[in-house]
Amino acid sequence: MSSRSDRAANLEAAGRLVARAAAAGARLVALPERWAHVDGRDTLAGAEPLDGPAIGAARGWARRHGIALLAGSIAEAGAPGGRAYNTSVLIDPEGRPVAVYRKLHLFDVEVGGRTYRESEATAPGGEPVTGRALGRVLGMSVCYDLRFPELYRRLVDAGAEVLAVPSAFTAATGRDHWEPLLRARAIENQCFVLAPGQFGTHDDGTASHGRSMIVDPWGTVLACAPDGEGIAVAELDFARLAEVRRRLPALAHRRLRPAP
Repeated sequence: MSSRSDRAANLEAAGRLVARAAAAGARLVALPERWAHVDGRDTLAGAEPLDGPAIGAARGWARRHGIALLAGSIAEAGAPGGRAYNTSVLIDPEGRPVAVYRKLHLFDVEVGGRTYRESEATAPGGEPVTGRALGRVLGMSVCYDLRFPELYRRLVDAGAEVLAVPSAFTAATGRDHWEPLLRARAIENQCFVLAPGQFGTHDDGTASHGRSMIVDPWGTVLACAPDGEGIAVAELDFARLAEVRRRLPALAHRRLRPAP
């Protein structure tokens, strides 16, 4: 997607793309970070509660198409200090929210000639989260989380077989870091990685890299969306995941584990 500050247009585009993915055979569909509203000049203008219009629409799409739906992330109203959370919601085919994750790592950086201060309007979440999608365990994360491998190891320790990384990865960093980081997280954790991303220039002048991607546990890119609005679809072979973990049991060979 290439979301902007026009919420109605964003919801229309998301609904159309979800329907397109479902028609292509997808049983789990994932939207990118901040799919319902992107405008870094006023994050709070796009904030809404979890029972607001964006997640309500996503729940309806899941029921209508009979799919599990990862509603990327939205700006969730009600965080401490008058801020919002950057919140991802996993929805089952009956339209029920089954897991809610609030982004842990906030993007306070200087890249590509711009300064980003996500923490000014966004509060960090407090814990890693997994949820079940179609009988499989999905580990949840959002965008900048991708740079913190300890989070994904925690998710794998909680049983994750699929790692989700809905993002609005900057064009400046995405050219060099997006694919290598996604493949690294897949390889080191022996998981599938689903990474739906924003693309193009948004109303606030920021630019997102795009290239939504699906990576297998060996680090092979199974599908990549072209530049522009679109979808990436692939079949996840969990027998392949089990084979990778059996033949190269790196997870079982770990000797250093987090201190209690």
